[in-house]
Amino acid sequence: MKKERKVWAITLIVLWWLAPNQTNAQQEQDSTRALNEVVVTASKFPKNQVETGKVLTVIDEAQLQRSSGKDIAQLLNEQIGLTITGANSNAGKDKSVFLRGAAGQYTLILLDGIPVNDPSGAGGAFDLRLLPVDQVERIEILKGSQSTLYGTDAIAGVINIITKKKDDKAIGGFGSLSYGTYNTFKGNAGIAGGTKLIDYNLSYTRFQTDGISEAKDESGNGNFDKDGFDQNSVQINLGIKPTQHLSIRPFFRYTDFQGDYDGGAFADDPTAVNKATLINYGLTGQYTLSKGSINIQYGRNETDRSYKNQYGEYSYHGNFDNAEVYVNQNLGEYLQLLVGINYQHLNMKDENAVKKNPSINISSPYVSFFVKNLSGFSAELGGRYNNHSEFGSAFTYSINPSYLIQKQVKIFANYSTGFKAPTLNELYGQYGANDKLKPQESKSAEAGVHYFSPSKFFDIRATAFSRKINNVIFYGDTGFVNLNKQDDFGFEIEPTINVNDKLTIRGFYAFVDGQVTTKTFNNTDTTYHNLIRRPKNSFGMNVGYQVLSNFYVSVNLKLVGNRKDTFFDMTDYSTKSADLYAYQLLDFYAEYKLINGKIKLFMDAKNILNQKYEEIYGYNTMRVNVNTGVSFKL
Repeated sequence: MKKERKVWAITLIVLWWLAPNQTNAQQEQDSTRALNEVVVTASKFPKNQVETGKVLTVIDEAQLQRSSGKDIAQLLNEQIGLTITGANSNAGKDKSVFLRGAAGQYTLILLDGIPVNDPSGAGGAFDLRLLPVDQVERIEILKGSQSTLYGTDAIAGVINIITKKKDDKAIGGFGSLSYGTYNTFKGNAGIAGGTKLIDYNLSYTRFQTDGISEAKDESGNGNFDKDGFDQNSVQINLGIKPTQHLSIRPFFRYTDFQGDYDGGAFADDPTAVNKATLINYGLTGQYTLSKGSINIQYGRNETDRSYKNQYGEYSYHGNFDNAEVYVNQNLGEYLQLLVGINYQHLNMKDENAVKKNPSINISSPYVSFFVKNLSGFSAELGGRYNNHSEFGSAFTYSINPSYLIQKQVKIFANYSTGFKAPTLNELYGQYGANDKLKPQESKSAEAGVHYFSPSKFFDIRATAFSRKINNVIFYGDTGFVNLNKQDDFGFEIEPTINVNDKLTIRGFYAFVDGQVTTKTFNNTDTTYHNLIRRPKNSFGMNVGYQVLSNFYVSVNLKLVGNRKDTFFDMTDYSTKSADLYAYQLLDFYAEYKLINGKIKLFMDAKNILNQKYEEIYGYNTMRVNVNTGVSFKL
């Protein structure tokens, strides 16, 4: 605690000292760009951030280009309100997404705006290990319930991973090579280009590492074997524009990986191997109108996973189809309309399931009205009707007003309801299935303010939120059951300081707490804290400095507070609780560009304080580790 307080004190002193510094035209430009940055996830069509009151975090192309030494889980783990357990554990360790304290099943992952899902998994969550960061151009993180726009699973929010598309010339090449600690190698190569008629991006990524032992060796003898990880990934994005108004974008992605894993907390297993394959293909299309557009989307995921250990081999296979048509239209200078219909088909291939090879369908029409910057006032009002083949109908809605005062203060609020149906694995899987499960329903509220200083030197966003979920699905002693309700709440503070055109400081503080209330055997309520592995308090700061026009460095600090965890004790076969203590991670990044930026040398050093800590009780995390390499663009 003393070390954590010392870091906090130093940070506050630095921010106080920097506050009086003078600004310049570049700072004003940066702040204006933040207000007018065009995003798509908040409304399903391009919209300036100033026109939406939704809480959105953008990881832009520049930040992604400086993340060659990271994977997607590590990059997301640096963002406010996000905890990715397993991000800094062994590369093959599963990665769980906790957005504002909510379990991973409540955050919907999109690839280029299309939902991805694994119907064979307990919560249906997408496996982040199946998408290399090298194939990503931009990430938009949308917080708060988004079930009105995106349907089931979007109770906590949406992470839209936008992949690389065309280049600005007809033919271009790119690639990268890096090597680092734990005998880690990563290579990426591809070609991209475009003309008025067609554009393309084709890339291949190879990643392999010897890794570390996934489980901690409590004896300290070093007898546990290393658990390596091996991944291959191919991505093909095409764009065809036969007319001025029509564009069609087919895509194809293939990823496979093989990773060794262990038998549990403090338990080695040299025989354990995890294999997974993702095939993702489909297309998007758009026909532009004079005051809007007609959009179509289709995507299919085919996911295969297998786990082999000393007790046997277990396989999981799931298919997910998502089809959608929506229209956005300007109804006047200040009013916009979005109307669409979405269809999803989920199938789990399992001959031994309670119900053989089960499948479900969800169809849902939706509509939203947007008020666009009417003397500073903007708003969204929307509703969605969900028709589930197993559970019938459910209606969700959202209200999202905001008001911008003299381009300096944006006040916003959101109220929305959410819906998440039980997955096929929870209903009919081989282990703990319960076909009597009820859908989960939520009510979420948030409010906040975003302030921009008159000099554009400083801006800060503060948000408070609350989320209540009824019929929470939980894996108990008898399998999957509905608990009574989950109640989470917290707040986030995000300051940014543009010291000058070379130095930028960004920081955050996030607080989240939650408890579950359930009925006991004598029909009385019991309430307890249950946000395991999720810190109540977290703090982050990133300092980026453009030393020279071709030389950039940054330092990233993250402080994670105390947490609770549970683990399965193999000695007496019982579930026990454990404490996870606070830790601090300090990372350093540097890049140097050559030949007008066509070649870049980079170094990414993580955990340079060599901190010893746990994300998950009984499992290892990486100590100080360094990755160096070169990237090029022709």
